[in-house]
Amino acid sequence: MTTRLSDAVRGGVGDSAARPDGTLKVTGEFAYSSDLWTEGMLWGATLRSPHPSAVIRSVDLTEALRLPGVHAALTYEDVPGRRFYGLDRADQPVLAIDRVRYQGEAVAIVAADHPEIARRACDRIAVDYDVREPVTDARRAALDPSCPNVHPGGNIVRHQPVRAGAVAQARADVIVTGEYHVGMQDQAFLGPESGLAVPAGDGGVDLYIATQWLHVDQEQIAACLGLPHDLVRLALAGVGGAFGAREDLSMQIHACLLAMRTGRPVKFVYGREESFFGHVHRHPATLRYEHGATADGRLVYVKAEIILDGGAYASSTPAVVGNAASLGAGPYVVPNVEIDAYGVYTNNPPCGAMRGFGAVQACFAYESQMDRLALACGLDPVELRIRNAIGEGSEIATGQVVDSPAPLTELLERVRAFPPPPPGPSGARGDEPPSLLDLPGGVGNTTHGEGVVRGVGYGIGIKNICYSEGFDDLSTARVRLQIAGGEPAVLVHTAAAEVGQGLVTLQAQIARTELGVDRVTVAPADTRVGSAGSSSASRQSYMTGGAVRAACVAVRERVFELARRTLARGGPPDDLVLAGGKVVSESEGVLATLAEVLAGEAVEETREFHHRPTRPMDPLTGQGDSHTQFAFCVHRAVVDVDVELGLVKVVELAAVQDVGKILNPVALRGQIHGGTAQGLGLALMEEIQVEGGVLRNPSFTDYLIPTILDMPPMRTQILENPDPHAPYGLRGAGEPPTLSSTPAIVAAVRDATGRPLTRIPVRPEDITGPFPAAG
Repeated sequence: MTTRLSDAVRGGVGDSAARPDGTLKVTGEFAYSSDLWTEGMLWGATLRSPHPSAVIRSVDLTEALRLPGVHAALTYEDVPGRRFYGLDRADQPVLAIDRVRYQGEAVAIVAADHPEIARRACDRIAVDYDVREPVTDARRAALDPSCPNVHPGGNIVRHQPVRAGAVAQARADVIVTGEYHVGMQDQAFLGPESGLAVPAGDGGVDLYIATQWLHVDQEQIAACLGLPHDLVRLALAGVGGAFGAREDLSMQIHACLLAMRTGRPVKFVYGREESFFGHVHRHPATLRYEHGATADGRLVYVKAEIILDGGAYASSTPAVVGNAASLGAGPYVVPNVEIDAYGVYTNNPPCGAMRGFGAVQACFAYESQMDRLALACGLDPVELRIRNAIGEGSEIATGQVVDSPAPLTELLERVRAFPPPPPGPSGARGDEPPSLLDLPGGVGNTTHGEGVVRGVGYGIGIKNICYSEGFDDLSTARVRLQIAGGEPAVLVHTAAAEVGQGLVTLQAQIARTELGVDRVTVAPADTRVGSAGSSSASRQSYMTGGAVRAACVAVRERVFELARRTLARGGPPDDLVLAGGKVVSESEGVLATLAEVLAGEAVEETREFHHRPTRPMDPLTGQGDSHTQFAFCVHRAVVDVDVELGLVKVVELAAVQDVGKILNPVALRGQIHGGTAQGLGLALMEEIQVEGGVLRNPSFTDYLIPTILDMPPMRTQILENPDPHAPYGLRGAGEPPTLSSTPAIVAAVRDATGRPLTRIPVRPEDITGPFPAAG
């Protein structure tokens, strides 16, 4: 059955509906998880290892417990249930047992009357370490059998080959090779890890927490506390950004353990330095690529070795490897493929989910290779990409057919057609001197235009949307329609985490559209309703949007049944619509108000939404329909480079993205701008410095992220080619801009300098130092 949606309601799908949290956030009134408070609460603190690898001989809590104001100090021996947790596999101890595997690993926790007392108590805990040599070389961990094991089962978390055609028999006229390095990027959310655990009278615990995935947190916490799930209740507190780092647990189990031991609420708030140790980061990677092509630039084969450093524990490394492997040849038609992707354990900081999730690292390498290939073939870099771009009906390297629109040629042509920005200091400006803000180095006054060269570069990426490889991805929504205060009102309840992306707004937009009701409230997310999955993989608009829509449709059908009974109407079912709080017949006009139809009753429905099934990649060949949906974004970057000092000013970024269906134009552009900004950070400045397993820059003083002065003006074009398999035809939009912006910016810097630039972030010495030897 098909029912026409009302176009009379304001703030529905397709509108730039205002965010209910927007004003509160810009005025500083929004309550984040770090603002939580309750009467009689204690403060938690964590003792962390200073060593990346050590055996623990003993832990003595005596002096910590003697400190006035300390109520509890716990070690692994106090964990009542399972002592390990983890997203993909439970390999990380709640508190270190007999050894530590990375600097910052939690060894003991304390609860006290004041946060400073808790920190001082941690300082009094005596730990006897037998320090060992850390394993820090990911390639050696993956490929050298003599490398010591970080875990007893070996260092390889996952090895995923992809084989298509026969690379060994392929013949190419042009061959380009390259080795690329991607640094460790931090999600750099502004709200540090925090939460409040409150012991309950029924023997359970209530946790108010900033997270991305309430139900998986619940599952892991319950197992470690030795409690049934219904005694571990989670509610989402205000989230100050996430970008993947809140998929893993941080202080959740620790707060609950201390709350249940002391019988009092316990609050944790990490400081900025501790936050760098308290969450996972983007996997650093080493990628070796070889591309072969015909003389006119048609790809013949791609060979790649991708090594991702997962750090001390698995986190989401297996899935990151799957993405890097399956998308490792890029959005191109390649008849012969040989990719080997490895995720490995080391004693470096743990790495896991971050926006782009394995596809980012691969994209920088294959796009750098495409630029090299264009140069070797004497082709324009955009033309080379157009000649090899996939389209609807093409196969990617895993043999999966792209069965929805994939207008890559149009995206490339559109981004190339953008007019260039005004000439920079290297071009003609008449007698007017350039503003320092427009120059590399800015107000540092390092140049007045001398030594500044302009460059232009392009990048394109392919990202999977939703969860892949056979995961039963689902979201649940409960929708209630009733009359409140004389007018129809809708309550939407899901467990989907609003992490700043505008999901609360979107749920309300969908309810308004499907039910024709202006007054919609979205209940706070918690575990009293079924799982909505994680706010990651650009999936919530697709999955929770699909669930809310399905629940609304079910409510609407029940309203139509009530209307037919109330009005003794037997007309065709698709003749009815809801509009403006009324039941309307397309042939007869308004039949009744919702107040008349509902007659004091409430209509409530709960629905699960599942995307179409996927299957795991073949462990030997990588073949298989492992992904739900593909999304694409193309960038053009224009930069000015001070080639004498190695400083870069990004002058302009242009992006063209196909999103299937625009649900909220302002929010969508925010996603494109935000993803692009994180790609700029990875290209030019963001890197966690790790030496010998020790983190050197755990602060926003030394870990640099783009500011408003670094982010240039952006041009955007958004295409709508609906995906027939998705709700409203939409495509997830949050991650693709992060992929393509990075290689576009680096390509522009290459264009300006002539340097190969095989490592990100690009450092000044990469531009000003001696040219690397050929080979």
